Amino acid sequence: MALAGLRRQAGQFLTASNELMAASLSTATCAEEMQRAEGGGCRDDAAALRLKGVAMAAILVAGVLGVGLPLAGRKRRALRTDSAAFRAAKAFAAGVILATGFVHMLHDAQHALSSPCLPAAPWRRFPFPGFVAMSAALGTLVLDFLATRFYEAKHRDEAARVKAAAAATLAAASSASDEDITVVTVAEEDERKAPLLQTHCHVHSHGHGHSHGHGHDMVPIEGREGDVSEHVRSVVVSQILEMGIVSHSVIIGLSLGVSRSPCTIRPLVTALSFHQFFEGFALGGCIAQAQFKNLSAILMASFFAITTPAGIAAGAGLATFYNPNSPRALVVEGILDSVSAGILIYMSLVDLIAADFLGEKMTGSLRQQVMAYIALFLGALSMSSLAIWA
Repeated sequence: MALAGLRRQAGQFLTASNELMAASLSTATCAEEMQRAEGGGCRDDAAALRLKGVAMAAILVAGVLGVGLPLAGRKRRALRTDSAAFRAAKAFAAGVILATGFVHMLHDAQHALSSPCLPAAPWRRFPFPGFVAMSAALGTLVLDFLATRFYEAKHRDEAARVKAAAAATLAAASSASDEDITVVTVAEEDERKAPLLQTHCHVHSHGHGHSHGHGHDMVPIEGREGDVSEHVRSVVVSQILEMGIVSHSVIIGLSLGVSRSPCTIRPLVTALSFHQFFEGFALGGCIAQAQFKNLSAILMASFFAITTPAGIAAGAGLATFYNPNSPRALVVEGILDSVSAGILIYMSLVDLIAADFLGEKMTGSLRQQVMAYIALFLGALSMSSLAIWA
């Protein structure tokens, strides 16, 4: 009995010792992580601040160029949304978005939520990055469905109002024409009735032809249900895609802004500029295809372009008291990166790749298929290669 109690106490002591050792090792690793984040001896606040200014300017220019090129090319024949060049560019953009979700966002989320600065329970005992990304993808599916139904109902209501107004106008015009002609024919002499009746028939026929002409104008609207549906999908895709891109652009900007190490910031300037250009190109292509009004397109493009530089500026202002390795900061960063990853992976696979590569326009031409697949793989590889630096 005493031996059993001694064994139990020894087991409890060993367990407590192991937990204490693990905690001390975790603390040491967290300290190393914080030292690495501070630059590992390469800390220079003045030089880092200058590089942040350069990064803000470079990333802003890259973002404006990336999102602006597809929008500026809307009026050019070679870059219209129904051209082969635009489809190839959109396939390249889809590859960029896919790589951003898998290679950049999901990896960053995994790195943040598995940090030794976080307690083991629950963050390292459950795959939160994948779970949150999956939940975000399913949530995006629901949002995609609801937004599409909302815009389709809005289009149907507008079309019904236009059709009813046109029918009322035509009915009023036809009624007024018939009454005028009847009054004239009653007042005229008998020998002039025949010509006026011919005129009446001519006017009535002309009115019928006019009515038929309006009906012909309305038929394409009703017959373009596929075009209306495609337009609605483009509007929804561009808005949800911007939401996913902007959410992680804020994190990227903050991460660079709070850094005090020129050795860390310097390689990120070029890498994030390319990153912003590719993402802007992808978003700009979706905005162009959605055919927003000029003001709406400019507002969406501007909001994307300024998000990362604004994040850098905010991070620079918070650098003196913001700790990127604090548990709260790591959890927020990891969750937001996971959500962004889920949104971008869903959008790239479902709304960009599957919608285009399995559509009739793509399957009808072998040349377009080859160009699109090459562009898709090139976009994915280009964005993935940036993970070496950022």
